[in-house]
Amino acid sequence: MSLHITNAQRAEVLTQALPYIQKYNGKIVVIKYGGNAMVSEDLKQQVMEDIVLLWLIGVKVVLIHGGGPEITETLKKLGKETQWVDGLRVTDQETVDVVQMVLSGKINKGLVNLIEAKGGKAMGISGVDGRMIKAVCKDERLGFVGRITEVDVQPVFDLLNNGYIPIISSVGCDDEGNIYNINADSAAAYIAGALQAERLITMTDIEGILRDKDDPSTIIPEIDMKAAVRLFEDGTISGGMIPKVECCIDAISRGVHKVIIMDGRVPHALLIETLTDEGAGTMVAEDFSDDN
Repeated sequence: MSLHITNAQRAEVLTQALPYIQKYNGKIVVIKYGGNAMVSEDLKQQVMEDIVLLWLIGVKVVLIHGGGPEITETLKKLGKETQWVDGLRVTDQETVDVVQMVLSGKINKGLVNLIEAKGGKAMGISGVDGRMIKAVCKDERLGFVGRITEVDVQPVFDLLNNGYIPIISSVGCDDEGNIYNINADSAAAYIAGALQAERLITMTDIEGILRDKDDPSTIIPEIDMKAAVRLFEDGTISGGMIPKVECCIDAISRGVHKVIIMDGRVPHALLIETLTDEGAGTMVAEDFSDDN
């Protein structure tokens, strides 16, 4: 699709982006990436372009990814049925080997390759590297599904300080060396908090937090922690949104300034959120008394 805009209009767009470029220059922005934005090849290309652009204007981007659909597909190819308990994948030893292979191998290195092909400088690591994500068994019924106990983000700082975009797969380990499948939203909340990130942007397959889950026009553009808790209590936040909003609250309680839940299916949603007045999705904050 060709957009017929004049050079003057292009200049106006860049001028409007200037204060946001100044605001984010040198700041850490953590992006949690997955879902439909990862499955669609066109959207994947656009997300990587957005990340490289942000990196080029001086934003310290950290990308954390999951890959549930690809794990399920690989298990199916291997003739292994996926079992679920309370919406979580049962992960025996064979499954956790596949999880590590798909997340830390195929997906992680594929994203590194894409970033590099678009002119960025990326380094792929997993939560096992440098013992970055330490975990214990979340529930005996789930096997090697981990609950994070601590994170050490020194490897991430080292990469950022050397000009790399760290790309992190959501696996962790314990002191005995067992590997655990880690929820990517949870990993993003812990890591963003430890980095004291300016923003955590979580890309999902819904518009944001909706007052009516079936009506996209009821999106809530901004919400503070107290209001979010009230929406839990009255049932407005339900189903699959519960863990996502819990991770937002967790991230803010750990020191992240603001968290955005956005629709990763929207082309260039990252740039709309970071470099325009319009924004994208729902912004969650401790409060909005200071507008930074």
